Amino acid sequence: MTVGIVGAGQLGRMLALAGYPLGLDFLFLDPAKDAPGGRVAPVLHGLFTDRELLAQLARRSEVLTFDWENVSVEALRALAGSAIKSPVGRGKRRTQDERRTRSARICPPIPALATAQDRVSEKRLFERLKIPTTRWRAVASRSQLERAIREIGLPGVIKTRRLGYDGKGQAVVRTPEDAERAWQEFGSVGLIYEEWIPFDCEVSIIGARSRRGEVAIYPLNGNVHAQGILRLTRAPFGPPRWQRLAARYLERVLAHFHYTGILTIEFFVRGGRLIANEMAPRVHNSGHWTIEGAVTSQFENHLRAILDLPLGSTRPVGYSAMLNLIGSMPPPAAILAHEGVHLHHYDKEPRPGRKVGHCTIVEPTHLRRDRRARQLLRELAPGIRIP
Repeated sequence: MTVGIVGAGQLGRMLALAGYPLGLDFLFLDPAKDAPGGRVAPVLHGLFTDRELLAQLARRSEVLTFDWENVSVEALRALAGSAIKSPVGRGKRRTQDERRTRSARICPPIPALATAQDRVSEKRLFERLKIPTTRWRAVASRSQLERAIREIGLPGVIKTRRLGYDGKGQAVVRTPEDAERAWQEFGSVGLIYEEWIPFDCEVSIIGARSRRGEVAIYPLNGNVHAQGILRLTRAPFGPPRWQRLAARYLERVLAHFHYTGILTIEFFVRGGRLIANEMAPRVHNSGHWTIEGAVTSQFENHLRAILDLPLGSTRPVGYSAMLNLIGSMPPPAAILAHEGVHLHHYDKEPRPGRKVGHCTIVEPTHLRRDRRARQLLRELAPGIRIP
């Protein structure tokens, strides 16, 4: 059985590595000749919007999924539409490729992907499902931005409605001059202005839902970001009440979309209140700890979910910490010299701000985990502190 993956980054690579023990095969679509997934499975090289390549991916796969949320919704919709609507004349037998194009499913569902790509749609969904979120306004003109600032106040954050990740496409606004600079930089695209949350910490919740409606939710993740990029995740994290609230909110979104696959929601925590920031309809960076730290990794459970296999246990096997390696890969020997540290090298060219790998530890207590995480941060990410 072949799983087609749109995107051959490190997430797609880790999906394939999780799927091989299950007897699965993989095929990627990615424009990059040196994409990490290409080290572990064949790649169709071309744009994510290339309809011919998408159709070929569908013909050669039983199910399609994606490893990041900025793939083309329009191209996927066209693929799904052609698979459903393309006519076959009476008495004409379908070829095997035609039958397989019709049978290739796309998971997670396209409406969830479309919602996650548009911050306004995302905020409206949270409000509709009674999930607390920031106060916000859609902005399409300078006058709308000025009105949004008057209504919500300063400080605030201007974000592009689309194509923002790892801190890209956003700017903190503390003064009218900041707003003008952000407008000059982003004003040609749709924007959203939202209140600045002086949060106590950031958390995320990850869960899987299968085609038959089975749901499995992981322990809450505590996340530390720098320059908009995730640097450290610890799990399990926070009091039981946070876990219950986050799981309840996640289940609402899963049910709303009749979701299939892994879904993540990120929250700010302020005074014990969880405030939804954004969602990601895919396996997530804050869930990398599950490879060593949970009975079943998020990657395996994503595959189980989209193939309608029984979901695996999300029980943690200890207290985990995951440290992202950013920009360049430290000498592997320096990392592996630490007892019990697991290294994941993405085989990516060094570049400032780029995720090139991660490492994890699993300890029997949260105190020992945090102590070891601080030690790793001092050596591998000086300047990053655990709150």
